[in-house]
Amino acid sequence: MQDREEETMMLRWLLCLLAPFCFASSTSATPPNVVYILADDLGYGDVGCYGATKVRTPNIDRLASQGRRFTDAHTASAVCTPSRYALLTGNYPVRGNNGAGVWGPAPVASGLLIDTEELTIADVFKTQGYATAAIGKWHLGFGKGENNWRQPLRPGPQDLGFDYYYGLPVVNSAPPYVYVENDRVVGADPADPLTYVGRKRQDETTPLTPIPPEASQRSANQFTGAVKAHKLYNDYTVGEVLSGKAVDWITENKEKPFFLYLATTHIHHPYTPGKHFQGTSDATLYGDFIQELDWMVGRVMHTLDEHGLADNTLLIFTSDNGGMLNRGGRDAVKLGHKLNGDLLGFKFGVWEGGHRVPFIARWPGQIEAGSQSDQLISNVDMLATFMALTGQDAEAISGKDSINVLPAFTGEPEQPLREELVLAPHKKSHLSLRKEQWIYIPRRGSGGFGGSKPHQHAWGGAPATAFVGSVNSDIQNGVYKKNAPPAQLYDLDVDVNQTTNLYNQFPEVVQEMEAVLETYRPKRD
Repeated sequence: MQDREEETMMLRWLLCLLAPFCFASSTSATPPNVVYILADDLGYGDVGCYGATKVRTPNIDRLASQGRRFTDAHTASAVCTPSRYALLTGNYPVRGNNGAGVWGPAPVASGLLIDTEELTIADVFKTQGYATAAIGKWHLGFGKGENNWRQPLRPGPQDLGFDYYYGLPVVNSAPPYVYVENDRVVGADPADPLTYVGRKRQDETTPLTPIPPEASQRSANQFTGAVKAHKLYNDYTVGEVLSGKAVDWITENKEKPFFLYLATTHIHHPYTPGKHFQGTSDATLYGDFIQELDWMVGRVMHTLDEHGLADNTLLIFTSDNGGMLNRGGRDAVKLGHKLNGDLLGFKFGVWEGGHRVPFIARWPGQIEAGSQSDQLISNVDMLATFMALTGQDAEAISGKDSINVLPAFTGEPEQPLREELVLAPHKKSHLSLRKEQWIYIPRRGSGGFGGSKPHQHAWGGAPATAFVGSVNSDIQNGVYKKNAPPAQLYDLDVDVNQTTNLYNQFPEVVQEMEAVLETYRPKRD
């Protein structure tokens, strides 16, 4: 561990040393700005340019018409926290937690899950003189060990290369339901401190904004105090607040190169769209929330245009994992909306619907407008890609899982840039491998949510596939067949919706992929 920390510190020093020379050979005299918009739980079929018909997403669709839409883009995990770990560090989530892996959502009292000596995507830009900011959902923990929520909340985003942070420390469905700016709770009052009490004294916790059952589940508060801070957080205005902060930050930093990581809470449950978006879609609150997300994207796009920044800005829009079949998702499905298109599965699971996500990149003059790419890419690739974008040598991070996919943005590579990809669901038993057209899943099922009844919040697996009309050769009437194979193999070139398990037909492919997958499995629990 000491050797790795020394290597990272040396790499950071070298990047700083080389910063003035990195753009000497660039085609642009001015380093490109980068805005990375990460939606939460937005499925492959949740926006118009990916096939949605029950919601309207004109801004996201316009982004696709002005840039490149990827059809084979994936998150390294089908779960929010490990997916974000992969994005920021360029490492598969299985590498985290000292080799035990990061598998589930970070709990409320989680310490920071990324070592402060780890090189991050923010560091890549910061060492090149960029202004850097993270706005929105964090969900990667604060502090060392267990977070007791005493201020300052350090280490945190500012210790991972971000100059500025503003947003939700966990997620919009979990406490403390306050905003954090940098390392302080917004509206904090020393006379009324935010105090974590867990689940033991919920009758004493600070009240929250009322929401209806159809908005889907929201965990009870687990904090007392900080009444003013809690009042500043209103479920129905989060989209307005976060997009406003993004607009303000871009405006304040428009005179120098900048990197903005905007991680929306949309469209994670509870579905609480602002007043002007309620009832505007044909897919209940779920669809209304998507349409508010589209408005947020539009605000960012308009701001870039307004300040003359759009032509020199790489704008990426994507999601942290696939859509979830909770109350809001089910209500939308009943009206004909397809969260994940025709893909099999949902958030948390390793079937395609859990991690194949919308991914759009726009960079006028560099990325062909209205184009499409079927290159296999992943969010774990952003570290190496951003290094290449800023003129740095991606070979310097050869020990990471990230690869440079910039050629897939700006050109038409004749060969695949990435030939294999490790995919993590919630259950480590289902850690899976994508290799060329094949995906190998070493167990039955998806390794995701196990709820078997329609009323359950975490509905998933075989019963949920029956609800949306998915077909799979291992499943009949919502249950696994008794003679179903013990594991799964699919040829995604001819069967992207994973209708037919080929495990028994290609034993040699299974054997080869099992051997490769074994090299990635965690060596400790």
